[in-house]
Amino acid sequence: MRKFLKSFNLAEWLIWGCSVVAVIISFFVFKNDQWHYLVGSLIGFTALIFVSKGNPAGQALTIVFSVFYGVISFSFKYYGEMITYLGMSTPMAVAALIAWVRNPYKGKKSEVKVNSLSKKEWCIFLAAAAAVTVAFYFILQALNTANLIISTVSVLTSFIAAYLNMRRSKFYAVAYACNDVVLIVMWIMASIDSITYLPMVICFVAFLALDAYGFINWSIIEKRQKNSAVEEITAGED
Repeated sequence: MRKFLKSFNLAEWLIWGCSVVAVIISFFVFKNDQWHYLVGSLIGFTALIFVSKGNPAGQALTIVFSVFYGVISFSFKYYGEMITYLGMSTPMAVAALIAWVRNPYKGKKSEVKVNSLSKKEWCIFLAAAAAVTVAFYFILQALNTANLIISTVSVLTSFIAAYLNMRRSKFYAVAYACNDVVLIVMWIMASIDSITYLPMVICFVAFLALDAYGFINWSIIEKRQKNSAVEEITAGED
């Protein structure tokens, strides 16, 4: 346990701690009695901290968060969010968990090996993302989804983020940050109808900070892993 606690640096503890405090305070200040909002947010924060460190435990927690968030989205008729998280994000998080466990960095179970996508994969993947977005637009329209356009954009950013996350690319954090901005707008609109949804706004503001940290940390991890590989090659030549 001591080793586990020491694996988090000061910045990670501060980001996680401030996020938790902010959501808990807003939950009680606005007299929200939907406890799954609070539990889901806390699980989400913890998942993102682990993911930002390249730890597969983050993927396991992401699966749990997806279930909570799907239920919350259903309550406000954000069917796009519900379908996205339960039908896409959850299965892709399972696939990501398997991929991360199978690709540890130098045998370390607590750190995944960072991957880079080829130009060909980027092109195929973005074409697939466009097709998924168009298909979901008509599906969500048929379901009379609230805030249709922004819900469709959320599907797009979620798909991109989930795929990049599964493929161990540092740009997953950029896509999730874009998705966070979309979700902040969506839940602000929901909060106008009911103040009980305001904690969700605060939740995704915190997610935005965590994803920004994730990109920075993954860039550092990627650089460290590449430098280590170069040093090993150099040592082998000597």
